[in-house]
Amino acid sequence: MADSIKLNNDFKGKDIISLNQFSPEDITTLFTHTNLMKNIAKNAQSSDILKGNIITLIFYESSSRTFGSFSAAMKQLGGQTVEIQNPQEFSSVSKGETLEDTIRVFEAYSDAIVIRHPQIGTALKAADAASFVPIINAGDGIGEHPTQALLDLYTIYEKYQRLGNLTVVFAGDILNGRTIHSLLKGLSLYKNNKIYLLSPKELRLDPHELSKFIKQGLYIMEIETEKEIPKNADIWYWTRVQKERFASLKDYDKVKNRYIVTKDFLKKYAGKETMLMHPLPRVGEIHREVDTDERAVYLSTEIRNGMYIRMALLGLILGKL
Repeated sequence: MADSIKLNNDFKGKDIISLNQFSPEDITTLFTHTNLMKNIAKNAQSSDILKGNIITLIFYESSSRTFGSFSAAMKQLGGQTVEIQNPQEFSSVSKGETLEDTIRVFEAYSDAIVIRHPQIGTALKAADAASFVPIINAGDGIGEHPTQALLDLYTIYEKYQRLGNLTVVFAGDILNGRTIHSLLKGLSLYKNNKIYLLSPKELRLDPHELSKFIKQGLYIMEIETEKEIPKNADIWYWTRVQKERFASLKDYDKVKNRYIVTKDFLKKYAGKETMLMHPLPRVGEIHREVDTDERAVYLSTEIRNGMYIRMALLGLILGKL
């Protein structure tokens, strides 16, 4: 199964389905190349590293940042993209074409496929269907979002120069947050990380997943009120409550915007060096007045790092780095 295939510091031709595939050594290798990609992009250097390569972006679920950053990453390195959004409405999928057939068609046109889908496990299903090209998971329902976790890890490392001995507060939709699930897997690779999960009881992490992360070495504390947030945490990772994951609007309304970051909230509960992150989009859980706080990185560093990390990952997977 593709999600259990370890990279072993050899990215070429590999599917990227889960953070379970990564070791600390793999992440170090990726970060080294990400630094190089950052220099290319920031200095507006022309690059033809991926000239002649084409990737297909197939997004069955709405996206702007992930879709846009993969497209930009490819073009920054001289490559090209085939871009398909909402194929269930505007392609042969609307006529009943199966996922497997869609993947087999587009692997004939490209060197890799990036897929987002609302159903958990679909990226793995796509990887099993593909015979010739690697599949990159850009989010599968409430499952994982590995490239988001990698860019978040890179953002954390840039600031603290470590990925262990951190105190991290995750807030919002812990149950359905695929970005949280992947980032927890990444943090579990490093020692002495303390994790606080701030959410309503209805949105707590699945007990099986919680037990698994604890066994992997994470210290995890589930909390329900802002008063339980540890003082001077290194990172706050805020997330929206995902309306699209609820069967009824009534259930969503019960838990939405339970924890809202304002200037006063930040002043009262965050440390002076706490980094405030968010995978975006936000829907009211962080006030715009917070955007100018130097601790807030979600509209600046985090966004830019998304393109850099994907430039490096594409270069490695396509065997050009």
